[in-house]
Amino acid sequence: MASRLEQDLCCPVCHGIFNDPVILSCRHSFCKDCLQSWWTDRVAHDCPICRKRSSMEFPLCNIVLKNLCEAFLQEREQRSSEALCSLHSEKLRLFCLDHQQPVCLVCRDSETHTDHRFRPIDEAAPPHRKKLEETLEPLKEKLKGLNEVKVEFDQTAEHIKVQARHTETQIKEQFKKLHQFLEEEEEARMAALREEEEQKSQVMKEKMEALSREIAALSDTVRATEDELRAEDVSFLLSYKAAVDRVQQRPLLEDHQLGSGALIDQAKHLGNLTFNIWNKMKDVVSYSPVVLDPNSAHPELILSEDLTRVRRGERQKLPDNPERRRCCRCSVLGSEGFDAGTHSWDVEVGDSTDWELGVFSESVRRKGHLWTGLWTVGFSDGKYKAHSTLHPSSVFLLKKKPQRIRVSLDWEAGKLSFCDPDTDAHVHTFADTFSDRVFPYIWNVKNVTLKILPVSVSVAVDQQS
Repeated sequence: MASRLEQDLCCPVCHGIFNDPVILSCRHSFCKDCLQSWWTDRVAHDCPICRKRSSMEFPLCNIVLKNLCEAFLQEREQRSSEALCSLHSEKLRLFCLDHQQPVCLVCRDSETHTDHRFRPIDEAAPPHRKKLEETLEPLKEKLKGLNEVKVEFDQTAEHIKVQARHTETQIKEQFKKLHQFLEEEEEARMAALREEEEQKSQVMKEKMEALSREIAALSDTVRATEDELRAEDVSFLLSYKAAVDRVQQRPLLEDHQLGSGALIDQAKHLGNLTFNIWNKMKDVVSYSPVVLDPNSAHPELILSEDLTRVRRGERQKLPDNPERRRCCRCSVLGSEGFDAGTHSWDVEVGDSTDWELGVFSESVRRKGHLWTGLWTVGFSDGKYKAHSTLHPSSVFLLKKKPQRIRVSLDWEAGKLSFCDPDTDAHVHTFADTFSDRVFPYIWNVKNVTLKILPVSVSVAVDQQS
């Protein structure tokens, strides 16, 4: 409810505190804008309260009232900016240490705060501000970490889009090659069909032309002979000997029956068509026993489009996803892990002077303890070295530097062996126990390409008895 003073300082037209008040000759005051609005469209400039006509077209400013209004508004603004006690409307001057809240002097003497400890506001604020800042610090660190994670998530989301577009392009390229092969194969088979059609049609054309000539000749002979048969006896007998000779000169010597193979060999063109195309397709496709996982590749490694070759290059900006272990610098894993059976793959190391091949345990991939689940052989510093979980790094000698290394895994037997497939020379063998999945592992710190070699593809028919 407004105070008496506030009521006296209100304009009778707008009912708000006077703004730029003016006074009429009848002693009534109004806001300047309110009075001008009242007089708009009125013939007489009368007072909105007493209706007396004003003799002044431009009323005088009520300076005293204006000063009172400005002072009142300033005081009200100051009061509203001060924190006052909600119970006693007094300024909060003390801080109750027991209730941990600001209080006024009246509150201090009330029964609610009996025997409580108090501090002046200016003394209590600094230590409590410091305590809150200390309490806030972990949250700020957490927020900082979350913002960093958000940046990583944003980068990962963008990388997913890049990966999808790149993968889409590669899929289209592969299908383009297959489509091209099928189109060329279709054209070749259609050309073979057209060639056979043309050859056999030509043979039939020649046979039909020969047959037509013979039919025409025989028709002439038959017609001439029949004419002579219808002649008078004397005429007939005179030409008899010549007619007999003419008929006997055209014996049916040629056999115009169709020979074998005159028709299109449909069985040759259509028989097992899709199988034959599939069988031929093996010459244009390849199969790699190990496909490298780009999500596990160190940022400094560059993988080929078919994910079978790897070399070191310029560092790329890639997401720090869990599969990309920082402890495995310049390494990449196979996309498929093995937890059963036997597996083998060849890696072309060529003339590289720094490489490492082997398998990498899934537990390492999850936990990141590199030297607790890695079995490798490698070449660095001019020496061949072997390393495994149970044995520290050891150096061994080879008579000939291999260009290729074959990695053979027997998971159940706990055997991992390495050999030179070109000479069949043994390189190294690990005997251990594998407890979880292991992934093919390649380490390459040189700008020399290491390549997983494809295996031959064959198509076999299972003859059922």
